[in-house]
Amino acid sequence: MSFRTARAVTILIFSAILSLSATQAHAGTETASEESCPAWLTGRIGVLHSSRDVSLCQAIHNKPVLIVNTASHCGFTHQFKGLEKLHQRYKDQGLVVIGFPSNDFNQEAQSEQEIAEVCYKNYGVSFLMLDPVSVRGSGALPLFKYLAEQSSAPGWNFNKYLVSPYTKTVRHFSSSISPDSQILNGAIEHILSRK
Repeated sequence: MSFRTARAVTILIFSAILSLSATQAHAGTETASEESCPAWLTGRIGVLHSSRDVSLCQAIHNKPVLIVNTASHCGFTHQFKGLEKLHQRYKDQGLVVIGFPSNDFNQEAQSEQEIAEVCYKNYGVSFLMLDPVSVRGSGALPLFKYLAEQSSAPGWNFNKYLVSPYTKTVRHFSSSISPDSQILNGAIEHILSRK
């Protein structure tokens, strides 16, 4: 990777981190503590291609959140563009969009650097992207085990889980439901109106 490309990726990573901070500031006045979180939200996870990590509790608990399992080399990878539009459209109303790269379907890049380049450079992602995780089966991140219990496990890349504030409901949207679909946008607007 050239110096210019590396610099551009670094700038996009820092933009994503700043955007996360701004999103958290708008997401409500309550800051969740690890003690107040359910077990499936405890722990910290790294921010994609960064030395920084975040508390899942603080990122998700008591907030309207759209969680997506992503992959860099998938027929649905173009959905990053629509997810970024959702993030820009609803972030000031409190919606938090979080991408979880995963190679569970053998379509993720082999290095975090390449994943970051696809997300940040190719698609201009500024919403929170975290380190690669497993999203299904016995090795799945506890968050995804919980989402599967509440709805269903991801059957492919780019499954979307809309979690209402205070984790009262989880709505699952398959890969084929695009980020600009009326059904997904309607569900987002519904939970934002009930905050």
